[in-house]
Amino acid sequence: MITAHRTFTDAFLDSKRLSGDPETDRFIDSVFREPGQKDVLQFWLKNAAGNENIYALAEKFPDASFIAEANHLPHWADTRLMEVGSVFFSRHSESIMSLLGLLSLPYCYTAANGAMVLYLSERIRKETTKRLFETALFVWHVMAPNAFQGEGKAFTEILKVRTMHAAIRYYTLQSGKWQESWGLPINQEDMAGTNLSFSLIVVRGLRLLGISIREEEQEAFLHLWNVIGYLTGLEEDLIAESPKIAQQLDRAISKRQFRPSDHGRELTSSLTTHILSVNKSKATATDILGLMRYLLGREVSEQLGLTVPELPAYKVTLIRTVNLFRGLLPKGDPAQAYHKAYRAFRSQKPV
Repeated sequence: MITAHRTFTDAFLDSKRLSGDPETDRFIDSVFREPGQKDVLQFWLKNAAGNENIYALAEKFPDASFIAEANHLPHWADTRLMEVGSVFFSRHSESIMSLLGLLSLPYCYTAANGAMVLYLSERIRKETTKRLFETALFVWHVMAPNAFQGEGKAFTEILKVRTMHAAIRYYTLQSGKWQESWGLPINQEDMAGTNLSFSLIVVRGLRLLGISIREEEQEAFLHLWNVIGYLTGLEEDLIAESPKIAQQLDRAISKRQFRPSDHGRELTSSLTTHILSVNKSKATATDILGLMRYLLGREVSEQLGLTVPELPAYKVTLIRTVNLFRGLLPKGDPAQAYHKAYRAFRSQKPV
């Protein structure tokens, strides 16, 4: 894991903006030249549903080592920590999934260069509800109990994402709309930032909501996302082996990449419109957007054009107090908690 670049210099991160996922990119470039092979890959991406499906794809493309090794954990993966991370998710899934929309995704949109690929692809703007459901479904699959075992779906879902990222890079570069000054589409620096937004930034958000998190739980949740990041093609020198290093990397990336942009504001507008349209709570639009501003902080909120007042202090205190008391309740079985919450999520699948 990280050994040589703990300071994350501009020169180091500049080099990472020029790197995508070389082996997968070469694979996509080759497969997309052959209509028959492209059809085989697209069929698998659409229909594969469990970890065992990786073997079928490996048989179709025997020379692609990233497919053959897609169900291999990195040598540094700690399966006990991964299990603790999964349990942590199960016990806080409702809050974590809410934070993906209220904090993680808009946090990513502040990185103007990286967010441009989302803007150009148009799906997140024109099919917002469907695209966000797909993202959430991915999180549910990789966080599930036994997700990385035979009956799970994590390895296959991660391989799908890795392959689709390479396809997006291919099509974006072919479009003629991409500028070299932005780096490669979905480059290593942006991949690292996205991984942090789903791990470190989520933990930060939970604490802002008053949820107590033990040191081991934070370490485990970040470790689980480190494994996911590695399997999606993130290079090891961008994988933070501790919360401290994760914070250093987050600061380095945000200092370099966060700034106001028209496309960042438009992506945020599409996101907030979706959140408000599916809101079934008693919270008002002002309160929901005010909570988003509280979580993101003033600077990031203003960069995204989120100009609503921050949630009043007494309402923040109420949220934190409720979560404090919830934390004192008996934990219960995490697998049951996961499956109950997952069924509730699937019942909201968009038409």
